[in-house]
Amino acid sequence: MKETIELAAEVPAELDGERLDQVAARLFPAYSRSRLQAWIRTGELQVGGEQRRPRDRVRRGDRLVVAAELVQEVGWQAQAIDLDIIYEDHSILVLNKPAGLVVHPAAGHADGTLVNALLAHAPELAQLPRAGIVHRLDMETSGIMVVARSLTAHHHLVAQLQARTVRREYCAVCIGAMTGGGTVDAPMGRHPRLRKKMAVLGNGGKTAITHYRVTRRFAHHTRITVNLETGRTHQIRVHMAHRHYPLVGDPLYGGRPRIPRGASGELIEALRSFPRQALH
Repeated sequence: MKETIELAAEVPAELDGERLDQVAARLFPAYSRSRLQAWIRTGELQVGGEQRRPRDRVRRGDRLVVAAELVQEVGWQAQAIDLDIIYEDHSILVLNKPAGLVVHPAAGHADGTLVNALLAHAPELAQLPRAGIVHRLDMETSGIMVVARSLTAHHHLVAQLQARTVRREYCAVCIGAMTGGGTVDAPMGRHPRLRKKMAVLGNGGKTAITHYRVTRRFAHHTRITVNLETGRTHQIRVHMAHRHYPLVGDPLYGGRPRIPRGASGELIEALRSFPRQALH
């Protein structure tokens, strides 16, 4: 028997006047934009009990309700890719994602992703939204990820992420000697000219808040621990570059490798050969 998804959310003030499909993607981030648009067109996602079109505008306080049958996403193939699984039971799976592994199939990465690996490891995940994945990491960022193995676990994990009761902590190495930690509260959005980049925006950006503290100082670099209140694309990388402390090995926001004056040969070699941003 197919499972039924039941979701509900109220449009916040910050999304007043936005398109229904865009608001739905913000309020129900565990589901793909195409799936949400399909639910809108079939009437499985309604606004105040009425069927709308994806392009219709919604207002603050409108109630979005989903009552839909869970159907497998198409086009994702199972592939035997080694996974570093830390913990697993009937509800969740916890794994260590290596740098270089893309989480979801997308343009330029049709296969060889974490989703493909998960479908080979646990075929039943094909019945869950995004194969049970409830949060993501950039391709070149390593770290722990939690994957739901049942629809009930998926709902609980998504609710905890939305309520911000899940603590997400990262370790990073920045260029420059920080004097102390702090908080970056700077709205973010797509870069106005470079579409592959995100940026801090004065107008039109989405709320983005990053807390960081210094854990070790080096002569020319600083290791920090980072906690996120929000989870915007490239948030840590953008916010630290905004504070003029870009991450080591980040070509997108830090530019070419910076070699400190007086650096030892060992440090120079390490900086030049480091293959990715220093973020875990």
